[in-house]
Amino acid sequence: MKRRLALAVATAATLTTVLSGCAALDTAMDCVKTADAIATSVSNLQQAVSNASNDPTQIEEALTSISTELGNLKNTTDNADLSKAVDDLTKGVDSVRTAVKNGDTTPDITPITNAAGEVTKVCTPG
Repeated sequence: MKRRLALAVATAATLTTVLSGCAALDTAMDCVKTADAIATSVSNLQQAVSNASNDPTQIEEALTSISTELGNLKNTTDNADLSKAVDDLTKGVDSVRTAVKNGDTTPDITPITNAAGEVTKVCTPG
C-alpha cells in the first residue's frame, strides 16, 4: 500500500512538472506570436508614417493594433524585462497617438520601434 501511494505521489509530481513545463511553453509561444504581431503592426506604422499622403487613419489603425497586442501581452507576463518593454511601448504609442491628434502627420516613432525591439528580444527564445 505504501509503495502504491509513493508511486502515485511520484507520478503526480512528475505530471505536475510536465504540465507546468507545457504551460511555460504555451506562454513562451504566446510571447513569440504577440511579439511577431507587434513587429508587423510597427512595420505598418512605419509605412503609414513614411507614406506620402500621411493618412492619420492608417497611423491610428497601426497604433490600435499595437495597443491590442500589448493588452494581450501585459496580462500574460510576470517577466520584469518584458513588463518594462511593454510599458515603454505603451508610452510610445500614447505619445504618437497624441501627436497625431494634434495634427503631426510625421510623428517620431523611434520610442515605439525601440520598445518593440525590446519586446522581440525578451520574447525570442535562446
